[in-house]
Amino acid sequence: MNSNRSKPHGLLAEFHTAADIFEAAMRCRDAGFTQWDVYTPFPIHGMDEAMGLRKSPVGWFTFCGGFTGFFTGMTMIWYMNKFDYPLVVGGKPLFTPLYAFPVSYEMTILLSAFGTLFGMFFLNQLPKFYNPLFKNERFKKSTDDRFFLCIEATDPKFGMDATRTFLTEKCHAAVVELVED
Repeated sequence: MNSNRSKPHGLLAEFHTAADIFEAAMRCRDAGFTQWDVYTPFPIHGMDEAMGLRKSPVGWFTFCGGFTGFFTGMTMIWYMNKFDYPLVVGGKPLFTPLYAFPVSYEMTILLSAFGTLFGMFFLNQLPKFYNPLFKNERFKKSTDDRFFLCIEATDPKFGMDATRTFLTEKCHAAVVELVED
């Protein structure tokens, strides 16, 4: 067995227009592929729907961070005024939400931002320091004027010949080539 032989990462299909990649994404979704992605030099309106992507759950991380920040701020001010350093001045109460609002507001914003950032990192499985597509010479055009669709070899429906035929005949890819790890 040859130890220099690398395993396939997937098949990379090249398209020349945004309409072509959009149509290919819908066909790929309808064919039942699950481990695939598109790479375009600019955002294409409606691509999320064409790929069958759900709404991002990052908003829930933001909400949880903000909720935690608000109640952390309120609890912190309540504890400080009630137990840590109770000081009655002019008959004012030891705690009122009005006094705690600025701190709670700032804590809400801070922890919402952290929730968004870390939620995005978690859901995108970042940081990723390596992707086999970066070695591909054709793929460098993805930031310039070409559109790519890559079906990964880990997809349950992936078969080298069947997937290549699907990309060339059904999706009308200009070029299809194998990307290895």
